Amino acid sequence: MLSLPAYTRALSDRFASDGYLPLPGLIPLRTLTDLEAEVRRLEKLAARRDFSMACMNDSPRHMTTLGGHVIARESRLIPRLYRDAQLLGLLAEITDLDVVPVRDRLERHVINVLHQQGDTHGAHTDDYPLALVLFTETPNNPADGGLLEYAAHSTGLHILDTRAARRAHHRPGDGYLLRSDTTAHRVTPLSRPDTRRTVVNFAYTTPDRQQALTPSAFQLY
Repeated sequence: MLSLPAYTRALSDRFASDGYLPLPGLIPLRTLTDLEAEVRRLEKLAARRDFSMACMNDSPRHMTTLGGHVIARESRLIPRLYRDAQLLGLLAEITDLDVVPVRDRLERHVINVLHQQGDTHGAHTDDYPLALVLFTETPNNPADGGLLEYAAHSTGLHILDTRAARRAHHRPGDGYLLRSDTTAHRVTPLSRPDTRRTVVNFAYTTPDRQQALTPSAFQLY
């Protein structure tokens, strides 16, 4: 269902070095068409979040989100993609981790939609070690915002305001893998109206890391 790359040592080396691995064209056209329609349908059930997380130095959250518990109830496609055996096997090879699904249904797969000028997903790290992000919509022009900004091997969020931070622009159908617990990251604000960035975020973990350490955005709001 996904267009998975063949494993090479270069994939592992880049992921280990950068904490980030781009996966262009991860979603083939037919799956992308189905996934985009599914996400649009589910977006009607999503909730608007506008707040700052004090535990992340008042990092802003301005976006529309839908948690995994609703996705699990309302969608067949997204949970099927999440648990794909070939995908899990490739992630294990790339990361050299015993990759397993997150037990918490709320956190395992989430839809995040930025669709208003200024929408952003502020600086943070994640409790679970891996995030696989699938894009169904992105701004065409990097100048319109919605860029991933990240700094490998750092949990200090201030580093994202330094020259050590890197930026990545993606297109619909792309994906990326992030070592999200040790890579400070955020999404830059949308800079103009009538622009959208929509992702499905898959969280994965290891058998010994099934307990989240901080409350989720869903629990805080």
